[in-house]
Amino acid sequence: MTDRLKNKVAIITGAGSGMGAAMAKLFNAEGAKVVAADLNKDRVDEVVAAIAKDGGQAVSIKTDVSSEDDISEMFKLANSQFGQIDIVVNNAGIMDNMAPIGNLTDEMWQKVFAVNTDSVMYATREAIKEFLPKKQGVILNIASVGGTNGGRAGVAYTASKHAIVGLTKNTAYMYQNDGIRVNAIAPGGIKTNIAESMGKNVDKFGFERQSQGMGASPEPGTAEEIANTALFLVSDEARYVNGAVLPVDGGWTAY
Repeated sequence: MTDRLKNKVAIITGAGSGMGAAMAKLFNAEGAKVVAADLNKDRVDEVVAAIAKDGGQAVSIKTDVSSEDDISEMFKLANSQFGQIDIVVNNAGIMDNMAPIGNLTDEMWQKVFAVNTDSVMYATREAIKEFLPKKQGVILNIASVGGTNGGRAGVAYTASKHAIVGLTKNTAYMYQNDGIRVNAIAPGGIKTNIAESMGKNVDKFGFERQSQGMGASPEPGTAEEIANTALFLVSDEARYVNGAVLPVDGGWTAY
């Protein structure tokens, strides 16, 4: 490993498993101190323990990303523990149950938007407050190919991730003269546990409709492949990359 993130402090949500855990470990290996946030404290504690075992510095915090208060506490911990914040990765997210709008419940819509979209707004707003005075900082949002296409999930997930794309581009543009970069990754099929959040009541019609495009999808990618892309985007090597939404999907959306 090199020191591409030496002397940087990174906050990563959803860091207890999958892409978040992979990013936490890789960023630390590249020199960053990490604040690993997750709703599942046991899992995120395991990630931090693994980092410490390798000689790295990280701290865990139980965070409900849909809570503005929890997001605020996450930022406070980063400052109290490490004295600075340089990178914020909004990774936490859940799936919907594949329901199209005709079968959508208010509860599903509100739940998905709270976790997938409101959380990113809260964290981005806090990050901008941190970054503006020092005129530097990086925000990376984990969107989805569902945020650039219409047939990868139900309407709630699809709309929530489209909103992330808009938030990313707008924030990147608004603060482009303030040393702040904002980008997003749009993963395709990745081997993670996000499917667990779909629950048991998967909408049959919606599932069948979105399945029609699955034949064009290659084998699922790995969390580590997303982490490698994220590392580049948050590093100084990507200083001229701003407002980008980068598909990492093995060519799925090229069809």
